[in-house]
Amino acid sequence: MNMKKLGIIDLIKIDEYSATPKYLQIVNSVKREIEHGNIQIGDNMPSINELSIELDIARDTVERGYKRLKSIGIIDAVPRRGYFIKNIEFLQTLKIFLFFNKLSAHKKTIYDSFVASLGENALIDFYIYNNDFLLFKKLLSNKKDDYTHYVIIPHFIESSANAYEIINAIPKEKLLLLDKLVPGVTGEYAAAYENFEKDIYDGLTEAIDQLSKYHTLKIIFPEHSYYPPEILIGLKNFCQDNAFSYKVISAIAEETINEGEVYIAVMEDDLVTLIERTMLSDFKIGEQVGIISYNETPLKKVILNGITTISTNFHQMGLIAAELILANSKEHVEVPFKLTLRASL
Repeated sequence: MNMKKLGIIDLIKIDEYSATPKYLQIVNSVKREIEHGNIQIGDNMPSINELSIELDIARDTVERGYKRLKSIGIIDAVPRRGYFIKNIEFLQTLKIFLFFNKLSAHKKTIYDSFVASLGENALIDFYIYNNDFLLFKKLLSNKKDDYTHYVIIPHFIESSANAYEIINAIPKEKLLLLDKLVPGVTGEYAAAYENFEKDIYDGLTEAIDQLSKYHTLKIIFPEHSYYPPEILIGLKNFCQDNAFSYKVISAIAEETINEGEVYIAVMEDDLVTLIERTMLSDFKIGEQVGIISYNETPLKKVILNGITTISTNFHQMGLIAAELILANSKEHVEVPFKLTLRASL
């Protein structure tokens, strides 16, 4: 009996690099080891205290993992015996390696929509590489588990010219690119992506009446940014087609705020600085100076009586990704993009 307890303790792993909540890592470890045949019906689970000490995590975290395992019928508990494996016959057809460049409000929306749409039967290992190509390469290369799908958001700050080589090593029937297509990735694979050049062009075109009271569009686009340069191409084409002046700004803190200008902020930190500097000027926001922000978040509905946004539907992106996996589709789907007009323009 004790050997089985020690054996299961050794099998349950926590990966400190993973962004998957630790309680779910416990659940996923147990599911994975059942599939591998290393855990059998009737095996005793370690107590909550034992596992908490062994993994060096909070007791509440282990308890939450055990509650999830019990709710899906894998374990049960009886007095004086503790927790044991009740069932090893469960539907586990999807094992997904989910790889995001960062975690933000809109990335969380993608994650929540994706996970909810797949349901509890999907095992998801979630990792974040913080826009770091070397970390991206290291984590992806070290993942030798037999995943059914690799879902990847491929955005990097530094040079990543050979990112397509790393991605091409993934079997294409298992690959789903999310948010962005990567030139050089070949074969038939699934994608739910933004058309960055077209989206900003179309969004600004929809706002042409509000933009008519301004003469210049300035985009705050930091030099070291993971945002795709296609955004700048789309802005340039719009301005040229509609007789606006335009300028790319790398640092808003050093830019003079002038009447008749619209500022487009792609980064949240730059938006905060822009709002602070504009409020200190004598110009009225939405009349003399305009503000547009990338990526819709609930807070932008109320700041300055509302910030105009141009944004992908991130909930829809997660939903589309899940649907592509469930349908075993290799389709490339362009995610809807939306302009939301508010008082700042």
